[in-house]
Amino acid sequence: MKRALEKNSLEWTVFGVALILLVATLAHLVREAVTAGASPPEVVVQLGTPKRVEEGFQVPVTVANRGDHTAEDLSVTITLALTAEREEAVLTIAFLPPRSRRDGWVTFRGDPRGGELQVGPVGYASP
Repeated sequence: MKRALEKNSLEWTVFGVALILLVATLAHLVREAVTAGASPPEVVVQLGTPKRVEEGFQVPVTVANRGDHTAEDLSVTITLALTAEREEAVLTIAFLPPRSRRDGWVTFRGDPRGGELQVGPVGYASP
């Protein structure tokens, strides 16, 4: 008769796998904490090719954070300078973690292909 405290091979296998996963998770968290940099958010904005839509022209915008800290309440201003007028659009991103990117779109009434698109001021808050 087996004693009640003895474990079978399945229980030992599950215990071993769980222990390995726990140690690996802790090692990863410690490594991230030790190697984390101290640079502020480094926001980079890229504009894509404009596309005709019902409301006007839609421009894809990719915003990346190459820094080591999060940017919150990120605001990117994009201006379309045409010969007779200027249009301005603002893209707002609530949360941009370190080493990540977000995609968004802005819409203009005028055709960006006939003018110049410029990325204006970029503002964010530090959490």
